[in-house]
Amino acid sequence: MSKSVGEKVDLADRIAQDIQAGVFSAGSWLKQIDLQERYDATRLEVRRALDQLASTRVISHVPNRGYHVFERDVTRDEQVRDIRKLLEVAAVEDLMPHITKAKLTELRTLAERFQGLLVSGTVLDLYEVNMAFHTAMYDMCRNRELVALIYELRKRGPAAPAREWVTHQRIVQSAKEHFDIVDAMESRDLKRVQKAVRAHVGQDIS
Repeated sequence: MSKSVGEKVDLADRIAQDIQAGVFSAGSWLKQIDLQERYDATRLEVRRALDQLASTRVISHVPNRGYHVFERDVTRDEQVRDIRKLLEVAAVEDLMPHITKAKLTELRTLAERFQGLLVSGTVLDLYEVNMAFHTAMYDMCRNRELVALIYELRKRGPAAPAREWVTHQRIVQSAKEHFDIVDAMESRDLKRVQKAVRAHVGQDIS
């Protein structure tokens, strides 16, 4: 009997949790046949789960080669983070004139959803809502080339380092930072928003 969509999503989350737990080490390739056996899943179910994990940047997909767990390079990560700070803080100045009540409501709703997932959500749920929050935020930017550069830098690493997100306290802090950003936007205080964004990017969790 075929499995439901919910069960397929659960397979992706099980793989993500095993990555966080160190079952699959950084840089290792994820062989579909091995995953089929480990999770008692079909080839199609494994492929869909891997595609979902790649789309949320939990793993990386290399065309014609397969899927592998991100391998962290601390020096490179720090350099990318520094560039992201510059770009994302600059993007704040671009988006500020375009903040609307509807957009603030959308961002606050996403921040609340992320916070609600701290208790009952899966790893993938958190990743997806986190990405949705930042996408909604930078949708307000008129300089789309700047936004494209921000997204390109985000693609150079996982959506969130497992060593940080596996710590509940760090995820809780991320949730607080989302609200800090929304509150600062609501006050229309440019410097305050930039400070909140700089702090958020500085923790490298988004």
